[in-house]
Amino acid sequence: MALERIHAEILAVRIIPNVDPALAAQFQLKPHQRSLAIFTSTIDDVGYTALDEATKRADVDVVYARSFYAGSGHASGPLSGEMIGVLAGPSPDEVKSGIDAVIQTAENDAYFETLNDEKSHALYAHVVARTGTYLSAEAGINQGEALAYLIAPPLEAVYGIDAALKAADVELVKFFGPPSETNFGGGLLTGSQSACQAAADAFRDVIIEIARNPRQY
Repeated sequence: MALERIHAEILAVRIIPNVDPALAAQFQLKPHQRSLAIFTSTIDDVGYTALDEATKRADVDVVYARSFYAGSGHASGPLSGEMIGVLAGPSPDEVKSGIDAVIQTAENDAYFETLNDEKSHALYAHVVARTGTYLSAEAGINQGEALAYLIAPPLEAVYGIDAALKAADVELVKFFGPPSETNFGGGLLTGSQSACQAAADAFRDVIIEIARNPRQY
C-alpha cells in the first residue's frame, strides 16, 4: 500500500554571524563556534533527521534541538511549528550550508506518511543510511552507521517497534516511550542498512494493518 507523504515545512530561519558571548555560554559553544543558524519546523522528527544531515554536509554541530509540547497543532505562534533546531559553526557560510542541508532534507528526503485522507493518522519510517554526529550521539552508536528512525502514535509505536525488532537483525538503541512531547512514540534501531530497511518496512506494514482493523486482536 503506497501512503501519501507529509513533508515538513521549515517555517523560519535566522543566522547569527557573530554570537554574543552571553548567548554562546548558554549553548556551551566551543571557542571556534562563532556563528549560529536557527530554524523551526512543522514536524519535529523530520527536523531532527535534517539536523543530522546538516552535520554531514557542513562543518556544524547541533547545539540545541527541542520539540514543543502537543505538536504544531498547538503551536505558540505561526512560525513556531513543532520544534526548534540550532546549528553552530565557525562562520556564517558554514551554518548557512547547514541550513541549506536542513531545508533540502525536509523538502525532499525525510517525510511522514499518512494513513487516512484527513492526514490525522501518520507514521515515520525513515532509514538513515549513514548517521552524522547528531543522531549518532542520540543513539549511542558510531558515526556512519545505519539507523531506522521509527515514530507513530502511542499504541502503533509500541506494536510497531516489536514487529520491527522481530523482522530483522537490528538493535533497539533508543526507545521513545509514549507520550513524547508531541504525543507520539517510537525508537531508533541500528543494524546494516538492509536490516534497518526491513525493520522500517515491517513497522509500516503492521501500522497499516492497525489502521485498517484497529480493534481486531
